[in-house]
Amino acid sequence: MTLGELRTFMAETFPQVADEFEVVDVAPMRITVEKRIGEKHLRPGNTVSGPSMFTLADVSIYLAILAMVGPKALAVTTSCSIDFMRKPSAEADLVAEARLLKLGKVLAVGDVLIFSKGDAAPVARASLTYSIPKG
Repeated sequence: MTLGELRTFMAETFPQVADEFEVVDVAPMRITVEKRIGEKHLRPGNTVSGPSMFTLADVSIYLAILAMVGPKALAVTTSCSIDFMRKPSAEADLVAEARLLKLGKVLAVGDVLIFSKGDAAPVARASLTYSIPKG
């Protein structure tokens, strides 16, 4: 799927959250996605919540898979591990740089680095496995 097709897919399939994400770049086995951060994404200590970072990692790998195999809305996460490495800025959106390490017929494995926009040091790293439905 192209950048435009992914954006349309998100808007049509996940309208409840599509406005929080922007697909910035897509390439074979790679994608860059930004998550808009607002007050609802913050936790005490004025930092972005872990669930907000997990959501960005999950959506990024999901869209990277769809970019390669087409609009299979029923692809699902089967495993996720995430390391929170430093405090993200509450003042900046998050940027995920995701890559697929393996794309098989049934499973896909990928990793994601998450950054506060404008900062070169990652705030989190995630590894995800997805099950891809047949057909």
